[in-house]
Amino acid sequence: MKNFLDKTKTYLAPPGNGVFTVHTAKENKSNLHLKLYGTSDAQAVEDKWKESLEKLKETNDPILLGLCSDTGGGIQRGANWGPLFIRDELLSIPDSENYFDVGDIKVIPHLLHDKYLQPDLIKKCQQSIYSGEDLPVSALSIADDFVKSLFEFKPDAKLLTLGGDHSVSYPLVKEWINFKRSKNIKVAIIHFDAHTDLMHDRLGVDICFASWAYHMIELLDKPSHLLQYGIRSSGKPKSHWEENLGVKQFWNYDFEGNGLESVIEKTIAYLEAEKIEEVYISFDIDGLDSKYASSTGTPEKDGLAPHQCILLIDEIAKVVKVTAADMVEVAPFVQSNMKDKMAIEPDTTLKSAGLIVNKMLEVMK
Repeated sequence: MKNFLDKTKTYLAPPGNGVFTVHTAKENKSNLHLKLYGTSDAQAVEDKWKESLEKLKETNDPILLGLCSDTGGGIQRGANWGPLFIRDELLSIPDSENYFDVGDIKVIPHLLHDKYLQPDLIKKCQQSIYSGEDLPVSALSIADDFVKSLFEFKPDAKLLTLGGDHSVSYPLVKEWINFKRSKNIKVAIIHFDAHTDLMHDRLGVDICFASWAYHMIELLDKPSHLLQYGIRSSGKPKSHWEENLGVKQFWNYDFEGNGLESVIEKTIAYLEAEKIEEVYISFDIDGLDSKYASSTGTPEKDGLAPHQCILLIDEIAKVVKVTAADMVEVAPFVQSNMKDKMAIEPDTTLKSAGLIVNKMLEVMK
């Protein structure tokens, strides 16, 4: 049985190396490594990253993890590049929040979860990336074991993950809920998105970008402990989701008609009435209006503005602890088909994502 630091060095790679490439975007990785480690030499980066992991136990800063998988997407791929570019954006923010960058989950880009794989393929992949060790090989399966092990190693860890398509939230939120409930902590999920992600499955596949939230409901004390914000693209009305699944939703028209203050007041009142102690914030960048976030697989008009989300997150953090979060679906190389003239791709998307991630890091302190 590996100890946690050995497992981390086995499961993860240095920040920016989560996308498996040989030459493509090499300059982007090199630039990030120069900023983080003062070198772009691959072996020197590897050595400096491994050396930094020795301080993981002692850090009080939020832990930053990259999960560069877009295998669970289904409209347009490209979110696998999100972690690298968001990291670069964070480094450009003056007086940005401190965090401990633990690196990127190793990703075999063809695989999603080990439960979908034949044993012989798992063995071949184990031989390729672990020299035959009996360990998970799919991105979500690796993330599941890593996050579970992280909370066992460091129970007070606060984790912020950069995705990746929204399927990456499945193992992250699941293991966070399981750990917190084992400590009798009452938890809720704060979910920003244009879409509900409440399908039981998509084309028979139960873990994907459109279904992860559905499978979190059964882990929560109540379905209404999943609170969703910015919903506006759904084949069914708000009443369907709230009445049939029991979740709590604030659609875009709730912000427009009643105002942000009303949404904040209702949210705070509900969290306090339910005696929620900790929350996980899952932020799909398409929860923002497409003029702020067009470099994503499914940009949607009539969404939220970054300042609205930042203020809501700020107010939530005043009454409950934010102990985990993710930012997903940022796809820097995707050029939106929305043709929103107010959006500059991908600069506006990355700026918006960077500001929101920085705010989540702040409230996790």
